[in-house]
Parts: sequence; C-alpha cells; structure tokens
Amino acid sequence: MSSESEKLTKPAPESTAENAAPMTKDITRRDAVQLLSMLPIAAVLGLSRADHEKAWRFVDDARERAAEGIAFAPKFFTAAEFRTVGILADMIIPSDERSGSATDAGVPEFMDFIMIDKPENQKWMRPGLAWLDAQSTTRFGKSFSGASVPQREQILNDIAWPARAAATLSDGVSFFNEFRDLTSSGFWSSKMGVKDLRYIGNTFNPEWNGCPPEALAKLGVTYAKFEPKNLRLTPQ
Repeated sequence: MSSESEKLTKPAPESTAENAAPMTKDITRRDAVQLLSMLPIAAVLGLSRADHEKAWRFVDDARERAAEGIAFAPKFFTAAEFRTVGILADMIIPSDERSGSATDAGVPEFMDFIMIDKPENQKWMRPGLAWLDAQSTTRFGKSFSGASVPQREQILNDIAWPARAAATLSDGVSFFNEFRDLTSSGFWSSKMGVKDLRYIGNTFNPEWNGCPPEALAKLGVTYAKFEPKNLRLTPQ
C-alpha cells in the first residue's frame, strides 16, 4: 500500500477540516488498529467470547472444505459484496512482515457468519457496501472493487475521520467506523491475530535473578532479610 493509505487509521487531529493535517508520527495501519483492538469493541458490537469462538469454528470448517476443493459460498453476502468486503478489510489490516492480512486470517468469512448469526448487523452492512459502490461510481464511474487503489484510498480517507468528514458523507463515516470495528474484532480473535499480538501469558523466566539493587533500595527492602515463611522481603 502507498504511504498515503497509511492515514486511514491514524488518530485524527482534534481540529477543523481547514487545519487538520496527518500526524507525522511513524505509525502503520496495523499499529493503529491494534490499539483499537484493545478497546472493548466486542462489547460494543454485541459479540461475546462464545460468539467469536462459534464464528471461528465455522471459518475453520469452511477453510478445511476449501482446501479440499469446495469453494466458500457466502450465506449473506453476494459475490460482489464479498469481493468488496475482502478489499476493504485488507485496506484496514494489510499483510506485513509480521503476519498476513485480514483476508488471510479469514475475516471476510468471519463477517459472513456474524451477519447471519447476529442479523442486527445487517442493517448497516449491506447499505454501507451499497453506499461505497455508489460513491465510487459517482466519482470514478466504476464500483469500489473495480476502482484503482488510489481511488479507493481517496474515498476511505474522506470518511475515516468523523471530526473532519463532510456532513454529506455521514452515512459513509458511520459505515466505515462499524466495518473497521468488526474487522479489528475479527482479526484479533483469529488464530493469526492472536499470534500477531505475541501475547505469551504468565511464562516462567528461568533467567530472572530478582529485582535489581537500585529497585530494592528505592523500596527500602533487602533480600538479606527475606522471610521464607511469609515469602516476603522485610524493611532494611
């Protein structure tokens, strides 16, 4: 992706459209959406841990069948919508040196399951995809999936920041925020996304030699007065 597209998920400056400018901090879309993933997005979307697990069992099964030659057939999305979902999800979370993209993780299939399992999400998804195509057709004479990468980025950069988006694009802004949240929730609940986070939990470190002397001194304790019975350090 071009450097211009890196603006898509950078935090928008708290300013008016006239003086708004991209942040200069070196941050990728994956970094920004990963920060987003640490918010209670699942709760906002009404998705529990059980919902995620059920969705990923569906995706894993679908991918096993695909490996056997049975192509995935969306139950909610049309073929054209499913192409757009994949393109948009990958613009939000592209592949990088660390892991694959949203589609590599199975996010489009995840979304298709969620649309059926949690039908309340249908009220924003299909109209939003239609809005995206209409906007692209009006501007460039082609659907969003048929537009060039710079053309797609132009549309997304106009709706990614609610504070500076034109009032006439409010429907697109609302859709993009919902879609970005669902993409993030899907990716970081996938096997690839969990691995991408590099979380290893409470792992024993055999090389740990205790608190450094300066830290002990600051706390006013010493190992010389360690109480084995109470498993604690005592004051110096």
